[in-house]
Amino acid sequence: MKWIRKDVLNLTAPIVTEQLFIISLGMVNTMMAGHIGKEAVSAIGMVDSINNIFIAFFTALAIGGMVVVAQFIGQQNIKKANATMKQTLYCGLIISFLVTIIMWLCQGPIIAMLFGSADSIVINNAHTYLGITLLTYPLITIDVVGDGLLRGAGDTKTPMKISILMNIINVSLTFTFINILGMGVVGAALGIAIARVSGGIIILIVLIRGSKILKLTNIKKFKFDKSLLKPIFGIGLPASLESLMFNGGKLITQIYIVDMGTISIASNVIAGSIANLLNVPGNSLCIAATAFVGKYMGKGERNEAQHSLSYITKLSTVLLTAVALMFIPFAGKFVSLYTNNKEIIHLASTVIIVNSLCIPIWSVAFVLPAGLKGAGDVKYTLITTIIGMWAFRITLGYLLGIVLNFGLVGVWLGMIIDWVVRGSLYYIRFKKGKWKLKTVINMKTST
Repeated sequence: MKWIRKDVLNLTAPIVTEQLFIISLGMVNTMMAGHIGKEAVSAIGMVDSINNIFIAFFTALAIGGMVVVAQFIGQQNIKKANATMKQTLYCGLIISFLVTIIMWLCQGPIIAMLFGSADSIVINNAHTYLGITLLTYPLITIDVVGDGLLRGAGDTKTPMKISILMNIINVSLTFTFINILGMGVVGAALGIAIARVSGGIIILIVLIRGSKILKLTNIKKFKFDKSLLKPIFGIGLPASLESLMFNGGKLITQIYIVDMGTISIASNVIAGSIANLLNVPGNSLCIAATAFVGKYMGKGERNEAQHSLSYITKLSTVLLTAVALMFIPFAGKFVSLYTNNKEIIHLASTVIIVNSLCIPIWSVAFVLPAGLKGAGDVKYTLITTIIGMWAFRITLGYLLGIVLNFGLVGVWLGMIIDWVVRGSLYYIRFKKGKWKLKTVINMKTST
């Protein structure tokens, strides 16, 4: 382990542990849904493609607070770090309540518009699952914002412990509801909903009691602080727009996968679940890259920020490649844990092998921009996401998957080409060094 920097290991190890629990227990949920039937796993996968847009949006909003907190911590300004926490948390809650109300009123038309061509059983299950899970958006917001703020302050162990507990609750309840009480899709929705509510309550208690650095005080008193909201939303809004464009693009690919039939829908859900597990090292190092670059930029150590980002990107590439190579021989057996359907096993295995062979490209397309966000270079990542997602993943994925009849494999090939294009643009940006000239916190804000 000598080739892994100690500071990177100390920050990232709890994140990896947390991600492993989140993904692995999420996989167990998908497996349980898969054994309800292909209609259930298809419906849950479709709805989660909607839910994940909003979860990613709230998470991206949290990035603004995380970066600002990290830079204040770099300046040893604990008072401003705590003020940033409160501004981010309250604004996130306000936005999430508005989103929840709008989604509750529009859930029927949204499902009909996006997935109207799916089987009627799948549609009915989708209505049930979305109707329950959308009510948890405000608690999800508290959880992801709170976790992001703690990470910005260098505390990755607390979010890890909370996430592990949440996912144990999730799997335990989902197993009980589905396999013992026979509640089907309702059970799957209630299991994850109760876990998310629990996570939001726990992180709120932690922030009120206080961590080593952050402490939420005077919770009944809140006043908008423009001097802090400007850097928070200066990073959070472009990051949120980027997230909406990225996950909205993924939703569009989900729409034309629906037209391929239930086998393709289920295969896509299962392959995506496995891909998330394989990506645990990369996703964890994305979080670490944002925190490290934010801290060093706050200190004014721009060259160290560049060196750390380069190192973390290379480390991610090595780890992802090793994991993918070990996984490929067992792809079919892994997919068979989700379903007994031979068509789904064959298609999902093929897709995940293609993904694994191309995984070395992933880090440049995702870890590098995560570090750029830590420096405040969010507009560039927004523009490149629009180019890669809409010109390549969506358009080329449709061309390969539908027009040229490569099916689900073609859709995933379009995604991989998107990695190549965006990764190339991020690498050019990184090497030119313009991102190091960004200023998130000026002297007026920090006093």
